[in-house]
Amino acid sequence: MSDFAIQTEGLSKHYRLGIRNSYPTLRESVMHSLSAPIRKLQSWASRGDNEDTGEWIWALRDIDLTVDQGEIVGIIGRNGSGKSTFLKVVTGITEPTEGYADVCGRVGSLLEVGTGFHMELTGRENVYLNGAIIGMKKAEIDRKFDDIVAFSEVERFLDTPVKRYSSGMFVRLAFAVAAHLDPDIMLVDEVLAVGDLAFQKKCIEKMEDSAFRTGQTVLFVSHNMVAIQRFCKRVIQLDGGMIRRDGPAQDVVSSYMSELLTLSQLPLDERHDRTGSGLIRVTGIQIENAQGRVIQSSPSGMPLQIVLAYKTAAIANDVSFEISFYDLAGRAIFRCNTQYLGLELNHLQGQGEIACRIPKLLLPAGRYQLNVTALENHVSADRIEAAAILTVTGSNVIGPGEQQTASDAFALLEHTWELQA
Repeated sequence: MSDFAIQTEGLSKHYRLGIRNSYPTLRESVMHSLSAPIRKLQSWASRGDNEDTGEWIWALRDIDLTVDQGEIVGIIGRNGSGKSTFLKVVTGITEPTEGYADVCGRVGSLLEVGTGFHMELTGRENVYLNGAIIGMKKAEIDRKFDDIVAFSEVERFLDTPVKRYSSGMFVRLAFAVAAHLDPDIMLVDEVLAVGDLAFQKKCIEKMEDSAFRTGQTVLFVSHNMVAIQRFCKRVIQLDGGMIRRDGPAQDVVSSYMSELLTLSQLPLDERHDRTGSGLIRVTGIQIENAQGRVIQSSPSGMPLQIVLAYKTAAIANDVSFEISFYDLAGRAIFRCNTQYLGLELNHLQGQGEIACRIPKLLLPAGRYQLNVTALENHVSADRIEAAAILTVTGSNVIGPGEQQTASDAFALLEHTWELQA
């Protein structure tokens, strides 16, 4: 038996821009799988005819990689770096344009919501479908069925089509299926971020248990650098569809975070790592104090506002803006979103500005990364990671005494104590 779990050589994938995919029917999914060898031959035969037509983008380019059996490997990189595409090619959901991926063992995957489940089937039916896909017999799935349902906590909705599930319910069941069917190789994308913190913790503990108890191979994609360093000894950084770094977790993560800090100093119109449709573009970001002065640092407890300048390529409707605060370890602290306040933004055209006002910045001392997203009709139009860095300095915002630091907690909360006799 081979010592490797995954091996790729010259693995490349390109896409034609502007092509949208929809959920296939079950019959279409089966026929797509059965016809894969024929389509591959056809693509090779016609590649020369189609290479120069339309606009293409390389999502992966010349990936040479070996993952040994039992390895737990983290995959990091900015949005659009090729992380999700790599997992899709490895799991067989997407065919490579060039090169190959050799996978030894049963694969369980938890990629973006919608992948691996058929939307028209119930939760119960999808459990059995996924088990059959990775080669399990019905009796084996029967034995593990109760554990899957208990872990997912969606028993009430088990006989409901999964297309009616919330994203949180979907992820709970999808992870429970992927983890409990004991695949040899587990592929997990950032989709875990959809769940609540308690569920994320339960998922990480389950993966750790499976990896160390059974020698399972794990590829783990996440923006959470704390989880990456806790869970993985080896980390691969993708950039522009290519491997930029491959080495010990601490070294790769440290270099990656340094890059993000450098990027945050660039004007937004020079940020080529942004993703989205481009219908809306955030062209500038300013952090201002209560007097309207542009700042890069603020004491805890002080008011501030974040002003986003934007432009649209056409009339935009159902628009929302979001500013997400992360610590420099990649942990989400809080989000400010126009939809949270019911702000309706329609008929946006041309250039404009929108300001997010925070009356009291209740964050402990530390440095925070601000990610900015603009959406149109719930589809990302522009996303920029580390659009700005804010340094928060300590202050006695809560009261006299010791100042709280970021190592104590993620946020501050005004409170008092009273000794009761």
